[in-house]
Amino acid sequence: MTGRADVLITADALADRLAAGDPVTVLDVRWTLSEPDGREQYVRGHVPGAVYVSLDDELTDHTVPDRGRHPLPSGSAVQAAARRWGVRDGRPVVVYDDWNRAGSARAWWVLTAAGITDVRILDGGWSSWKAAGGPVEAGPVDPAPGDVTVAHEDLYAGALPTLTIDEVGNGPLLDARAPERFRGDVEPVDAVAGHIPGARNLPSTTLLSGQETFLDDAALAGLLTDRGIEPGDPIGVYCGSGITAAVTVAALTAAGRDAALFPGSWSQWSSDPDRPVARGEQ
Repeated sequence: MTGRADVLITADALADRLAAGDPVTVLDVRWTLSEPDGREQYVRGHVPGAVYVSLDDELTDHTVPDRGRHPLPSGSAVQAAARRWGVRDGRPVVVYDDWNRAGSARAWWVLTAAGITDVRILDGGWSSWKAAGGPVEAGPVDPAPGDVTVAHEDLYAGALPTLTIDEVGNGPLLDARAPERFRGDVEPVDAVAGHIPGARNLPSTTLLSGQETFLDDAALAGLLTDRGIEPGDPIGVYCGSGITAAVTVAALTAAGRDAALFPGSWSQWSSDPDRPVARGEQ
């Protein structure tokens, strides 16, 4: 069973590994909805040796039609990008970001779904690295090319479970967006406001502590119970376009719970006029 140590790594543990010279590839995946290109912040300061990864350009394939705003890339595209980043077979990968674990969770999900093993999220992200007194390096990093080989060409049917738009709702479904978007009070990105009927709102930000680290298993279990989800229930997760939902999937996986991502999420669902839309708290 997958557990916390298989999904997350602390800042202290990463610092110890780097100080000891143990092989590790570190990827900086800074991204926000309002500022998707985080390269400028990366260049100003990052974990030593970290390579910048563009969520929009390298962890998404915008040429894929009818799959929402952030369609998954192909396995071959992931492999080519990962080799550019210096990812090597048998060498662990650590991914981090500076905003609500969105960028790092997307990278963790995409790389793991492609079949790349030993990928972990820096728990607490960039702020935890700085708080731990970790060294900071400025400027870009040009790594030696990697040799990693991915196992799955189709990430929609890869190493991590997914839901198609027609499979959504066959079990408990969590909506990882902010409450006001779930209720349909506002919709800043997609054409239609509301949520998938039957979904329960669990914003991905509630899965992080005040120190921006992932909640412990007991706290997460309590949030699930509050939403009528018990141990052993199959769980589907969506958000606006499959990004922050990956944070929820990572949290559930770290707690030993299976969770399937609906990659197209609300952006795919709401673009089909034949799909029902719910508004309000339920």
